[in-house]
Amino acid sequence: MPIVDFTDPVMVVLALMLFVAVVFLGKHLKKSIIPGILLAVFLAIIIIYCIQYLTVPIGETEVLPIIIQSAMVDLAFIFITFISYLWIDDVETKAKSKKSIDNSMDWLWKNV
Repeated sequence: MPIVDFTDPVMVVLALMLFVAVVFLGKHLKKSIIPGILLAVFLAIIIIYCIQYLTVPIGETEVLPIIIQSAMVDLAFIFITFISYLWIDDVETKAKSKKSIDNSMDWLWKNV
C-alpha cells in the first residue's frame, strides 16, 4: 500500500490544505525555504512511490494502479509547489532588495 494514498479524496484535500497553508506562510514571512521544504517532502514521497512500485510482489498486482495514480497526483503537487517556490523566492528577493544574479525567470513573471 502506498505511503500516502492520493487516490483517497480526503488525502488530496488535506494535501491541498497543507500546500495552501505553506504558501501563505511562506508569502507572509517572505521565506522561500518554507515551500522548498514542502517541495523536498513531495520529492521524497515520489521516490518512495518508485521504490514501492519496484518492490511489489508478483501476486499483488492490484496495488500497482493505486501507486501509479498516487504518483501522478504527487507529480502535480511537485509542479505547483515548484512554481510557488519560484514565486515566493521572487517576493523574498524584492522584499529584501537583493539583486539577482540571473533574472532568467523574469519572462515568466511578466506573463503571469
